[in-house]
Amino acid sequence: MLEEYKRRVAYINEMIESGHADELVAEGEAYHAEQLTRIAREIVSRGARVVLIAGPSSSGKTSTSHKLCLELLAQGKQPVALSLDNWYLNGTLTPLKPDGTKDYESVYAIDLHQLEDDLKALVAGQEILLPTFNFADETREYPGETLSLEKEAVLVMEGIHALNPILTRHLRDEDKFKIFASPMSPVSLDGETWIPTYVHRLLRRMSRDYRTRGKTPLQTISGWADVREGEEKWIEPFRTEADVEFDTSMTYELPAIRYTVETALQTVPAAADEYKVAAKLLYYLSFFEGLEASFIPRTSILREFIGGSQFNVG
Repeated sequence: MLEEYKRRVAYINEMIESGHADELVAEGEAYHAEQLTRIAREIVSRGARVVLIAGPSSSGKTSTSHKLCLELLAQGKQPVALSLDNWYLNGTLTPLKPDGTKDYESVYAIDLHQLEDDLKALVAGQEILLPTFNFADETREYPGETLSLEKEAVLVMEGIHALNPILTRHLRDEDKFKIFASPMSPVSLDGETWIPTYVHRLLRRMSRDYRTRGKTPLQTISGWADVREGEEKWIEPFRTEADVEFDTSMTYELPAIRYTVETALQTVPAAADEYKVAAKLLYYLSFFEGLEASFIPRTSILREFIGGSQFNVG
């Protein structure tokens, strides 16, 4: 078994070094495609009208929703992808944590009443005004776009709370199909040292934070404990609600992430409290050759974090 783990890491590096990175990437993408095709067929066979995709931070929910829509389209459906984030309450109404800070991870940060009205209307074939959420101003806005569902339409909604029954308690069970999406395949470096899947997500989030939000790896690491606490309270308890689980892990992920975050991670000062975590992440990444983004398809879930996605993933 030990040699098997070592061979797996050696295989990944050999594929990159020998100029066969494209085959390595194709292997990871095929794994996702097979899962999504199977899930789309099950959705169609059940006749579900609303697909709900939940998962922890940086699990790839948004890209998963778009990729699933392509599979549903191939099955003859008319999919519409929406984010639950657009139903957040205005910032002044966001619930507070015991320390007085805003609790954005709480399900009660969502306007449950408006969401219920809108979902009921859509399933009934009625038209609604589509909201968008301005995160800079912490306000929900209505720019005038409308939506109604045709007979063959399937609404695909993603968000961290999508599997919480309180969000869709007014919908019939037969109208819903629930998916839990997250990396689920931990990597072993030598048979004893494992890279947990939450580390994959931390590295993904770090890459996106650094690229789109101007946050340093130190800042991302600093806030990670709060993120994990929110996940354990608001997401993990409802994982068992899922009809299926979708593994968003991919073979080439850590080489690609190394290429995007290694240099930034090296800037965490040795005197910082976050240095120990940064050093551990760098140690994990050191086992892999870097993989340039040019090898990664624009439809890949990983593009949600390293940039260049063809989907509207923020």
